[in-house]
Amino acid sequence: MYRTFSSLSVPAYRNLWLGLLFLMAGISIQILARGYLTWDLSKSPVAVVLVGSGFAPPILLFSIFGGAVADRLSLRKIIQYGQLGVALIALFIGFSIAFESITIYHLVVSSLLQGTIWAFLMPARQAIIPELVDDEHITNATALNASGMSLMSFLAPGIGGLVYGYFGAAVTYYIIAAFAFIAFLMTGFVPSVRKKIPKKNFYKDIKEGFGYVAKNRTVLYLLVVALSTALLSMPYRTLLPVQIEEVFNKEVEALGLLLSAIGVGALIGTLFIAGLSKKDKRGWILIFTSILSGFTIMISGLNSSYLLAIVLMLFLGLGDSGRRALNISLILENTDDEYRGRVMGLYTINFGLIPLGAIPLGFIADILGIQQAYFFAGLLLIIFALGYTIFTSRIRKL
Repeated sequence: MYRTFSSLSVPAYRNLWLGLLFLMAGISIQILARGYLTWDLSKSPVAVVLVGSGFAPPILLFSIFGGAVADRLSLRKIIQYGQLGVALIALFIGFSIAFESITIYHLVVSSLLQGTIWAFLMPARQAIIPELVDDEHITNATALNASGMSLMSFLAPGIGGLVYGYFGAAVTYYIIAAFAFIAFLMTGFVPSVRKKIPKKNFYKDIKEGFGYVAKNRTVLYLLVVALSTALLSMPYRTLLPVQIEEVFNKEVEALGLLLSAIGVGALIGTLFIAGLSKKDKRGWILIFTSILSGFTIMISGLNSSYLLAIVLMLFLGLGDSGRRALNISLILENTDDEYRGRVMGLYTINFGLIPLGAIPLGFIADILGIQQAYFFAGLLLIIFALGYTIFTSRIRKL
């Protein structure tokens, strides 16, 4: 238990973590609100996927630049200004709803802008962790970061669903903006960490980042694990609004409960990871969580019971968040300090690859049905997990 929460004894890290709680509360509510608002406006699974994945192109284009910036500038300022940008975008959508001018195009543009911010915010947020805690606490601090995200994904969607159902979409977006602004204020108490690395040509820095990952095979294989998740597991959540109405015949409050169930499982998974030490077989745990997510998504494709879906979401959260927390911490541990920003930029690119799984999944759902789409995605994730278990020993030895 002491090891699980030990990083919170470091004041600088604790302030970063508290800011994360408020930011992720807003983001978790936004995932619910944006998906359901898109469904209300369009009644199209493809539109839900396109809006939900609109953040991805900027992440693909700019994350490696965001990583290089993180290796050059103040990490705290990058995080702060990114959070302020999230607040302003949420206010814009809230006002658009209030003045009855909201369209699908507003949601697409806001998603693109947020993706641009995320491309710079995420590498900085991950790269700052080893600057605030010692090497022995990197896994713990990274997992506590993920547990904070999980806690908010448990608490926030249920509240967000009730707010959306009773007070409307505009009020929901005002709350999202308020949470992001509080995160901006909290992060002001984090030390301004600036990397002491010689300033080279910016594009040469980026090229060196790619070369470093190509040579560091352990980091390369861990990025492949993240890639398979981005393609096959993350898109599952994008289509939950469709499953809620077409399979379960329920409303937005039911979607909030499903997302909260994912959060409960995620919280359990990340707290378990936070308690691990370097002596534990973390590579095998990483592989197991991938297979667990695959089986859960497959069973969801066969399920038509809302109560069973809640149970399945617990296991999905357990597998997904446990894997993400462990994956990031292992990457940070196996990356030299001067390359951490750029490697985290490459890691963030994985989030930009989500549409490569989500858009085909949306079309499969449109043609064959949402359950068939889920079954196919889960099966492929299991195949990927078995593949990197059988064909490389680097992950198994971690």
